[in-house]
Amino acid sequence: MAGRLSWGLADQAVSSLTNFAVGIFVARSLGVTAFGIFSLAWVTYGVLVNVSRGLATDPLVVRFSGVDPRRWRAAVAQSSGTALAVGSASGALSVLVGLVVPGPLGSAFVALGVVLPALLTQDSWRYAFFASGQGCKAFTNDIVWAIALVPALMLAARTGSVVAFLLAWGLSSAVAACYGCVQTGMIPRIGGVRPWLRDHRDLGFRYLVENVSNSGGSQLRMYGLGAISGLADVGTVRGAELLLGPFLAVLMGLSLATVAEAARVRRSAPHRLRLFCLLLGTGQAAAATMWGLALLLLVPDHVGEYLLGSVWESASALIVPATLSVVAASFFTGAAAGLRALGAARRSLRSQLLASSLYVTGGLLGAWAGGALGSAWGVAAANVLGALVWWIQLGRGLREHQPEEMRTP
Repeated sequence: MAGRLSWGLADQAVSSLTNFAVGIFVARSLGVTAFGIFSLAWVTYGVLVNVSRGLATDPLVVRFSGVDPRRWRAAVAQSSGTALAVGSASGALSVLVGLVVPGPLGSAFVALGVVLPALLTQDSWRYAFFASGQGCKAFTNDIVWAIALVPALMLAARTGSVVAFLLAWGLSSAVAACYGCVQTGMIPRIGGVRPWLRDHRDLGFRYLVENVSNSGGSQLRMYGLGAISGLADVGTVRGAELLLGPFLAVLMGLSLATVAEAARVRRSAPHRLRLFCLLLGTGQAAAATMWGLALLLLVPDHVGEYLLGSVWESASALIVPATLSVVAASFFTGAAAGLRALGAARRSLRSQLLASSLYVTGGLLGAWAGGALGSAWGVAAANVLGALVWWIQLGRGLREHQPEEMRTP
């Protein structure tokens, strides 16, 4: 388990650094308002990748972790085909929206639509490798993406537009998506989409709603913040998130390894599942706290300005509430891994819907009261309450799935 989780952490480290590099290049090159436009495209991608995960890769991880290689290959061909189909359909919709919306924002959505099929397919390979315990292959795939991203960002920096950076980010992921085909020796099977959705509809559609409510909450908060306070405040909030980027990326993608490992714990030692989830959440929270303290105490203004340019001054004021948000959200992932390992889709869906409602409400009320800073504090408070919701549901789920002979009379 330690080896598999280590590969998960290594892969997330690469993914985090990749996202951090993209954010730094964009923030330094475009300024706070254009960075706000890029951020709206980014959070939209976050919603769509979670649609893909809910329908395609979350059921794969829950039901095909550690199974016979032949069953795994057949499932991966269908799940990756589902991810490609989601990327193609959502990409076409994004292009249509972009053609309707005027100005730079519309152009950004057209560019996002072009690259969505590659982005979602590459993400599906990562989940497939972790389901089979081959985290090293997911790590290698992300390394390939990172290498391809370097020259792409250099070219985008010369152009200095949001569209150029979106295309650089997405088209470099196409290189990694193609390499995933080489690693697995297969290509996504579009013809397998319908049977995959049919066979896993009991999990897939609940996970779809759960995932979309998660990332959709972030999107609604950003859109609402832009409408209430302006695009500059969107860029400020995204800049603060970027400073916490390594841990936000880990939280978003940690299910690559932890759900599969939690499923193994449930099968081999179900009485240890609660402890596994608690250690997972506590470890992340401690790491996020140390990172936030380092940002506050060790990063001088001239270093922050070098990294984020004009975004630094406003974003640095949000470090404390942003850190508290990540600390609270760290406990989400621990409980979520446990509920998914149990296959308790109803309970995890209930938890996510309530937590997302709290997130959006806190973020928008805070924005109305105090702009970007108020929104950051509102989200921090909402995440604390959301963590309580997740752990209450995990406790109930564990009692429901406890073997009969282990229950207290």
